[in-house]
Amino acid sequence: MKSHPAVFPDVAFVNEPGVRRSGPSWVRILLGGLALWVATVVVTFVTGNVNLVPTIILVGSFLVPVTFVAFAFRRADAVITTQRIFSAFVYGGVLGVLGASILESALLTNMSSWGYLAVGAIEEGVKLAALWLLARRLPFYTARDGMVLGAAVGFGFAAFESAGYAFNALFTSSGLSLLNLVETEALRAVLAPVGHGLWTALLGGVLFAAAARSRGGQPRPDLPLLGWYAVVVLLHALWDAAQTIAVWLTLLVTGTPAQWVAIIRLGQLPGVTQTQVHLFTMLNWGLLTIDGLIGMALLLVRWVRLGRGRATAPVPLTGSLR
Repeated sequence: MKSHPAVFPDVAFVNEPGVRRSGPSWVRILLGGLALWVATVVVTFVTGNVNLVPTIILVGSFLVPVTFVAFAFRRADAVITTQRIFSAFVYGGVLGVLGASILESALLTNMSSWGYLAVGAIEEGVKLAALWLLARRLPFYTARDGMVLGAAVGFGFAAFESAGYAFNALFTSSGLSLLNLVETEALRAVLAPVGHGLWTALLGGVLFAAAARSRGGQPRPDLPLLGWYAVVVLLHALWDAAQTIAVWLTLLVTGTPAQWVAIIRLGQLPGVTQTQVHLFTMLNWGLLTIDGLIGMALLLVRWVRLGRGRATAPVPLTGSLR
């Protein structure tokens, strides 16, 4: 039921049909940013000006995450302001990479077969903690808003992480490699939509749904959140372990006795054939595709399901939205 504007003159009913958020077009952001990145890469290759390398890293690492955050922002309620999205992207991203770096260096001194699960648990945990910290004082909570704000935190984490990977890719045993840097950024940009942003969006929706159900109306852990946290950690671990799994699957299908002995005793794989390289590549990308499709399916199903029966909620357009 709609209330008359004269009754609530300073209230926006954010869930009424036909109400759309204004904001920058994600298509213009993507195309404009891509053009700038390509131009910077071309000029750097032509001139050899290493001063442009930071521009390549920053534009390439942030372009896709910022694009998807802009896409998600237009689907949130008015309570998710531009400032909150920006804070979630920057503060959530930085806090996430700092927390993950500290915990991983302290707890993962010796990587084992369980290391992928540990990395997933740590990184998803710090992103969830950053989201909870940034969302404590919202006027009200809906699951869809949690997914949008969670995506902002996750994509912020992905952007800063990609910048680090791109920087490391620049340095090779043969010196600085601009081609290696560009390839790394292009690959991570393609994979970014089905990584950190998607996983934290899933957790954000569950966290905000719990806040909407709670008596105090504040985000807090509950059993559904722990269950979805386990699901996201498994998706993260499978993503990180895709190469290792692909290697073992390739050996199971095409490995020779000498290769099995070498990899078990020395941890090396000698005499790799072109057939094995092609099979490994197919298996690796296949595993990443399956992981990404599972995550996307979960996100879409929950988005549609959580959109049914959304109650119209008044949001004061005053200081609480700043």
